[in-house]
Amino acid sequence: MRRWNAVEGRTGDSVKTLTYLLLAVTFIAAASSPLRAAIADDILGTWLNEEKDAQIEIFKCREKYCGKIVWLKEPNYPDGSKDGTPGTPKTDHHNPDPSLRKIPIIGLQIVHDFVYAGDDLWKEGRVYDPKNGRTYKGKMTLVSPQQLNLRGFIGISLIGRTATWTR
Repeated sequence: MRRWNAVEGRTGDSVKTLTYLLLAVTFIAAASSPLRAAIADDILGTWLNEEKDAQIEIFKCREKYCGKIVWLKEPNYPDGSKDGTPGTPKTDHHNPDPSLRKIPIIGLQIVHDFVYAGDDLWKEGRVYDPKNGRTYKGKMTLVSPQQLNLRGFIGISLIGRTATWTR
């Protein structure tokens, strides 16, 4: 007759069970690390802004996330424009720095240095609005694979505006 062993249990099966459990936990922990990186990159790609007059490409800039305008519905100034010469590419004419006002809007980086915070949230970034020349603190929330909410704010998130971008 076998005697009870507090470490092995009655038949030694407890040690085997514990070993398998530890291996499973280790495997899940190791497998979840690349999964988090893939989730963080889910915002990469091209998004149509809320007004549907511009497309913004979100890309990695080092370990952070940035974005630039890659398409405009009306890339050139229209006839009768007071902001620029009709027929020429639109520029960042509202920029507070006069030396930057000649930079074309297409190619302009407007999303800067967002950090993935988990739970479909990117924060600690800045958003530049070329329509008024202002830069805001920002956060982005991936609502679905096809919808991204971008919130620009001054000071705290309660004082701001959310724009919905779509793929």
